[in-house]
Amino acid sequence: MTKPNFIIFYCDDLGYGDLGCYGSEHVKTPNIDKLAEEGIRFTNWYSNSPVCSPSRASLLTGKYPARTEVDQILSGKRGAAGLSADHETLPSKLKANGYRTAMFGKWHLGTTPETRPNAHGFDEFYGFHAGCIDYYSHIFYWENPPVHDLWHNEEEVWNNGEYMTELITEKAVQFIQNEREQEQPFFLYVPYNAPHYPMHAPEKYMERFAHLPWDRQVMAAMISAVDDGVGDIVNALKRVGKYENTMIFFSSDNGPSAEVRNWLDGTEDKYYGGSAGIFRGHKGSLFDGGTREPAILSCPSLIPGGQVSDEIGVMMDIFPTFMSFADISIDKETIDGDTIVGMITKNGKSPHDQVFWEYNDQLAVRQGKWKLVLNGKLDFEKVVEDTVHLSNLEEDPSERNNLAAQYPELVAQMKADLHEWYESVK
Repeated sequence: MTKPNFIIFYCDDLGYGDLGCYGSEHVKTPNIDKLAEEGIRFTNWYSNSPVCSPSRASLLTGKYPARTEVDQILSGKRGAAGLSADHETLPSKLKANGYRTAMFGKWHLGTTPETRPNAHGFDEFYGFHAGCIDYYSHIFYWENPPVHDLWHNEEEVWNNGEYMTELITEKAVQFIQNEREQEQPFFLYVPYNAPHYPMHAPEKYMERFAHLPWDRQVMAAMISAVDDGVGDIVNALKRVGKYENTMIFFSSDNGPSAEVRNWLDGTEDKYYGGSAGIFRGHKGSLFDGGTREPAILSCPSLIPGGQVSDEIGVMMDIFPTFMSFADISIDKETIDGDTIVGMITKNGKSPHDQVFWEYNDQLAVRQGKWKLVLNGKLDFEKVVEDTVHLSNLEEDPSERNNLAAQYPELVAQMKADLHEWYESVK
């Protein structure tokens, strides 16, 4: 049987409640919703981190962030180190097994030659190395001094005035069109930087949501541009006859940002443009608002459509899952993720009894319906009153009620397991 192609769409700071198929009343995402209809939509899918660099490291290596040495947001300065070549990645593994590999978009896993995309298995790269850029000038302003950050492989390029979301889509469509006559399978990584700040969107997208307040309007406009891009890329797959045998994963690195810097008018207040749905917390938080993500997996020839899964999945599971579908052997001792093939094709259970998180003194573990958060924050700064917080997510998915005092033995067991895990990875 022909090996499947793989595509990963990875958004930036997209909240659980920011897609139509996840209940958004403001954002219209017909193309992403269509993927969900034709594949499987996950309701308990998690990022391995509430911030971007560690989340991406886990997605591409199948490991917990601490085991990749990328457990913080990486610098975007030229010469800043990142993910070591000692770590095998999804593109490098697929490339070694006959796949063509390409990436268009945000990297944020290092700026040095040995940590850039081409050093990690991508045959072709177009995009930027830092955590964010201006959508039109493609300049990274958030560390001094500002630096232009747009590259084609190892060569700096200029596309001044062109909207980054549309550039990413254009490059991805071109890549697929060039694959029309190729017999080689491909892996395409499309990490959009939207809807991460700066909050930029063309007028045509802003007009679609002119009835909304500015913060909601620009967020919806940026996501709508991504949705159009997903539609263009899927249509390109259909034109070249590769849609049925292409596995598509859509998700985001972490929950929505509440950072003041999202405003463009000098407002010094928390930002409320993105939505984590019913969940508590934002980007930077180990409550579910910071880590539970919209996630969709679609492949008409391999995955039954119309599914909704409440089983637990994590970004680090994508690496072994893609390897399983590609029939490529891996050393399971070197990764932390697990394949979810049975979960998505046979209505099986999650492979995880426990999932762990650590970020900036916060620790968390999910165990079945239970979630324990230690030293929790609601974003990068706002701490919660209870330093030990236990939730029953089946009865209280918003993590509002602290049950720690009612279940001391369970707290003790989960806390012991959490600290044992943390010692093993840090």
